[in-house]
Amino acid sequence: MRGFKFAHTLNTSSRWTYNLLVKWGVPEDLAAFVNLFLLMFALLIIVYIFHHTVRRILRIILIRATKRSKFKFFHHLLNNRFPHFLAQCAPLVLVNALIPILFLDFPDMIKPMNAITDVYMVFIVIWIAMTLIKASGDDLRTKSTFREKPIDSYIQVVRMILYLIGAVVIFSHLTGQSPIAFFTAMGAISAVLLLMFKDTIMGFVASIQVTANDTVRIGDWITMTKYGADGDVVAINLTTVKVQNFDKTITTIPTYSLISDSFQNWRGMSEAGGRRIKRAILIKQATIRFITPAEVEEFKKIQSLTSYIEHRQKDIDKNNERLGIDKSLLINGRNLTNAGLYRKYIDNYLNNHSGTHKKMTMMVRHLAPTPNGLPIELYAFTSTTKWADYEYIMADIFDHLIAAARYFDLQIYETEASGDTTSISFNDPLTVSRPPASRQGNP
Repeated sequence: MRGFKFAHTLNTSSRWTYNLLVKWGVPEDLAAFVNLFLLMFALLIIVYIFHHTVRRILRIILIRATKRSKFKFFHHLLNNRFPHFLAQCAPLVLVNALIPILFLDFPDMIKPMNAITDVYMVFIVIWIAMTLIKASGDDLRTKSTFREKPIDSYIQVVRMILYLIGAVVIFSHLTGQSPIAFFTAMGAISAVLLLMFKDTIMGFVASIQVTANDTVRIGDWITMTKYGADGDVVAINLTTVKVQNFDKTITTIPTYSLISDSFQNWRGMSEAGGRRIKRAILIKQATIRFITPAEVEEFKKIQSLTSYIEHRQKDIDKNNERLGIDKSLLINGRNLTNAGLYRKYIDNYLNNHSGTHKKMTMMVRHLAPTPNGLPIELYAFTSTTKWADYEYIMADIFDHLIAAARYFDLQIYETEASGDTTSISFNDPLTVSRPPASRQGNP
C-alpha cells in the first residue's frame, strides 16, 4: 500500500514538473526530456540514500551477530561485502517498479529498461551467491582439516557454473527462447570454447587429481627447476599455483604441470623431523697411509678413538700372529690406516653431536676415487628441519671435521691458486710444510 502511494505521488510529481516546464514556455518535446532528466536525478538520490541505509543496517546486524556468536562466518560475510550486494536488491526492485512512471512520455523505452534491470538483478543474485560461497571458503580455511586444501580451485569452478547459469537466464529472458536453444548454440561452438578454456579445464582436472592424490598442499615447500620455483606454495587455483620463493619473489606454475612435469616436494622431510646431510670431504689420496706401531699410542690420545683403537689393534695383532705375518713391512697383514681412523672419528663425532637425528640413517662411507681425491661422504640427518638451524649444524660439523683432518696426517684436496705457489720461499724452512717425524712412517 505504501509503495502504491509512493508511486502515485511520484507520478503526480512527474506530471506537475512537466506541466510547470510547459507553463514556463519550454517546448513539449524538450520538456519531456528535461522532466525525465530531473526525475532520474531525483531517483538516483533516493536509490543512493536507500542503498546506503539498508547497507548500514545490514552491517550493524552482522557486526552484532559476529560479536555475539562464536562462528566466524558472519565476519567473513562482512569481509566479502555481503551487505553491499544484498542492499542493492531493494533499490533495484524500486527502480524496476518506477520505470513505467519515469518513462511515461517514452513508452518505447519501458521494455528495454525493464530488461536492463532484470539482467542486473541476475548479476546481483550471482554476486550474492558468490559472496556466500567465498565466505564459506574463508571459514573452511580456518579449520585444520581444510587449511591445506585448494579451496580456491573449487570456488572458481562454482563461479563458472553460476555465471553459466546466469548467462542462460539472461539469454532466455532477452530472446524469449528456452534454455535448450542456448545450449544448442553452445554446442555449435563447443570446439572454440574448448580451445578458449583449455587451461581452465586442464587446471580443474589437475586440481582434482592433486587433491585426491594429496600431491601438493598449501604450505608445502616444493622445488620445480623448470619454472625456477623453490619455496612455499601459497595458493592453488584453476590455472596457476603460486609459490613464494625464499627470496620473497613469487613464481606462478600452471596447475596441470603438477601432474605432467616432475617436481620435488619437501613435505616428507618436514614431517619426518630431520633434514638430510649428504656431503663429502675430498681427501688427497697420496696422504692415506698405514699407521706404525709407534704411532698407535699417539692416536690413542684422541679420546673418542681410544677404546676403538685398543679393541681393533687386539684383533689385528691376533690375526697377524695366527697367520705368522712378517711385520717388518707394514704392507704385510692387516693394519690400521689414518683414513680408517678418520672415518671412525667422523662416525663417533656424528653420533655424539647434539644436532644429529639419532633415530635416522647415519653413516660415513667411501665413494669412488676421483681425480680430485677420495670422497669420504657423510650421510646423516639433522634433528631439525628449520633451514637456518640446518645450515648452522652442517657448517659446525664440517668446520670441525676439516680442522681435524690434519691430526690424522690427511690433506683435504684443494686446487692450488697462484698465491699458494708464489708465496713459498724454499730458502725459508718455516714455509715448507711437513708432517711431524713421528707421523711420517713408511711411504
